[in-house]
Amino acid sequence: MKNLMMALCGWLFVLAGCGLALGAEQDVKGGKDHPLLTRMPDFYIAAYKDNEFDSQKFIDQDKKPVMVEGHKYYIEYKLKKGAAEPGELKIRRNIQDALKKIGGNVLFDDNFNRVSTIVLAKEGKESWVEVRSYNNMYRLTILEKQVMKQEVVASAEVMGNDINATGHVSIYGIYFDTGKADLKPESDAAIAEIAKLLQNDAALNVYVVGHTDNVGSFDSNLKLSKDRAEAVARELAGKHGVAAGRLKAHGVSSLAPVASNDSDEGKAKNRRVELVKQ
Repeated sequence: MKNLMMALCGWLFVLAGCGLALGAEQDVKGGKDHPLLTRMPDFYIAAYKDNEFDSQKFIDQDKKPVMVEGHKYYIEYKLKKGAAEPGELKIRRNIQDALKKIGGNVLFDDNFNRVSTIVLAKEGKESWVEVRSYNNMYRLTILEKQVMKQEVVASAEVMGNDINATGHVSIYGIYFDTGKADLKPESDAAIAEIAKLLQNDAALNVYVVGHTDNVGSFDSNLKLSKDRAEAVARELAGKHGVAAGRLKAHGVSSLAPVASNDSDEGKAKNRRVELVKQ
């Protein structure tokens, strides 16, 4: 009987140990995947933080740190014991590809330090994602930054009044993804009003001038601002029939701010397209 009791205790000890091991490979209490990304197979959440408002430094396309503020998530995934290691590069590429499929833009990718920065603008939010990957674990830092959206678009009449009074008018309501020059569908209303302005005044020729905030290098923003101005000019000529000769596209990077770049609100005002009378 004594030997039987000892054997039973031994088995209970083994089972308890197995239970502890299994418990250690379960998601930490409160941990959950971010809505943007499912987890890699055979990984569990070992650490999780959800802060309603915080800041984080990300590396941008110019390999420089940029501070972003907003709703911050930190999720650390670890590989379950006995599972095959996918390799750190496969982890990063899977996350990059998943975000690119829904409009994400890879700003930075460093194989030596095993880190990537991806930015996604969707449904009024700009999400910055940093992934740091290893062979048997990876860490996600996701910061959701609210994007100020211009709900009311100036009418052609108001644009014309400003041009007649000052020789230029700032156009808000023209949208691009971060670091890109492709017009988003939400820009249609503002573009249509510009077209109407030019149709109403056949003698009016304009410079289409792109402006950026000061995030990133001056040279990259100079190119980006010109590319965005050209995208607006192409849309006016191709979709609305405005003669291309009436439009000259230029970019001035962050040279002509209308507000301080020290705040998100100021940066949003500085990211604009302007019409200047030729």
